[in-house]
Amino acid sequence: MTKPSYEVPTWNKIHRMLHNQAERICKSSFKPQIILGISRGGLIPARVLSDLLENSNLAIVWLESLQVVDGDKRPQMLVQALSIDVAGKKVLIVDDVADTGRSLITVKQHVLQNGAEETRIATLYFKPWSELKPEYYEKETGRWIIFPWDMKENVRRIIKDKATLSAKEISGLPNKLIRKLLNFGMEKTNCENK
Repeated sequence: MTKPSYEVPTWNKIHRMLHNQAERICKSSFKPQIILGISRGGLIPARVLSDLLENSNLAIVWLESLQVVDGDKRPQMLVQALSIDVAGKKVLIVDDVADTGRSLITVKQHVLQNGAEETRIATLYFKPWSELKPEYYEKETGRWIIFPWDMKENVRRIIKDKATLSAKEISGLPNKLIRKLLNFGMEKTNCENK
């Protein structure tokens, strides 16, 4: 079994990536009228792109993966549909990563079915096995990405997946960061203590 490899971008790196992406979008022929963030991972990138592109028409959709029965596909269920009318509009769909691509495909279909004139997709990362390649992405990687906004969730997953957590088992996470994640990222909040 291959050991997982992780990438842990900082807030500053993400902002630089989004700045580069905004520059490329501005230089392209596509001028989005609506920026649509996919909840949860796409919310922060969509908000930052909204600021960088000086476009306050920000909307969201929310998807959840359904239970996998056959172990093969993870069907997507739209929990919250479009929060804004997209008919006749150019829509930039934003998520943090194109992993399987299924969420992006589902949202793109939903947006087009609601009458959007044109859609384009922007992600920070693109995985080579994704079923959909975004028009705009900053980095291709096969690594698991731990974003600042989902650090605690990922540390829980890593600990759950491993009987013991050692730096040698987890490539891509430096010892100092593992200690920081365990000491800081895993502290209980008031919400968890109830």
